[in-house]
Amino acid sequence: MTDLILALDPTTKTDAMRIASAAAPHIDAIKIGYPLILAEGLDIAKELKAFGLPLIADFKVADIPNTNQLIAKQVFEAGFSGIICHGFPGSDSVRACVKVAHDNEGECYVVAEMSHPGGAEFFQGGTAERIARMVIDAGADGIIAPATRPERTRILREIIGTRKILSPGVGAQGGDPDVIAGLVDGIIVGRAIYESDDPGAAAAGYASLRGKRT
Repeated sequence: MTDLILALDPTTKTDAMRIASAAAPHIDAIKIGYPLILAEGLDIAKELKAFGLPLIADFKVADIPNTNQLIAKQVFEAGFSGIICHGFPGSDSVRACVKVAHDNEGECYVVAEMSHPGGAEFFQGGTAERIARMVIDAGADGIIAPATRPERTRILREIIGTRKILSPGVGAQGGDPDVIAGLVDGIIVGRAIYESDDPGAAAAGYASLRGKRT
């Protein structure tokens, strides 16, 4: 089965905990980005760990190796089990995140191509493919690739082989879980769950569509 990952972006701890509690029985991991962290701080990870699910820090880290290393250390000390970084700063910057992740028995994922319309402007023309190949050389655990453009994700799968693909864009951005689930290891759903009147039911609905990885 393809994992279901909740992108949890509400900006208050109360909302985040309510939504996570409702969705937890139906999801496999929680991805947290800057909106919640800037509002509540890294300590929100300690609260969310109570649900017993892996926590992925979606900070899209994109700096020089030393700064990436310092950011990654803070992430894993806070209790996260994974981190997402950008690939365009170069392989040395990616390796800095990978090393900290693996030193802490965690995982590092690299953005190969983003899911919004503008993501097609600069990540194509061979750029995403170069990032995917670099992921292999850098020893990262996988990539982020778009559910909104499954034909692109299919190409990137051919490059990275059995490394993991986590795929955002299902739900509010229009990605079809039935189409993408067979290509990836995890589908990421945010607004379609956390903005729902019934986040638990919304998460259960997406969980039923995950299908089997092919």
